[in-house]
Amino acid sequence: MKRNSRDATPAMPAKQCVYVGMTGLKPDDRLAKHKAGLRANKFVRLYGQRLLPELYECYNPMPYEAAREMEVELAIGLREEGYGVWQA
Repeated sequence: MKRNSRDATPAMPAKQCVYVGMTGLKPDDRLAKHKAGLRANKFVRLYGQRLLPELYECYNPMPYEAAREMEVELAIGLREEGYGVWQA
């Protein structure tokens, strides 16, 4: 099992790098908070450019426990598809 997101992400992913996280906010509001440095992931704050709704819209909204599980499953699935994934 990989120790963290950096270990789990290949140096040169086949597809773009993405951040996977869960929130009770609307995704665009959460991205704005990341970019403003409020409870932010360092990599999203520094390098985040846009949301990719095609990767998450089908999952929203969902209950907290289901979201916790889905965050991990989605990250694994995206890595298998060739994305570089950073996870909280």
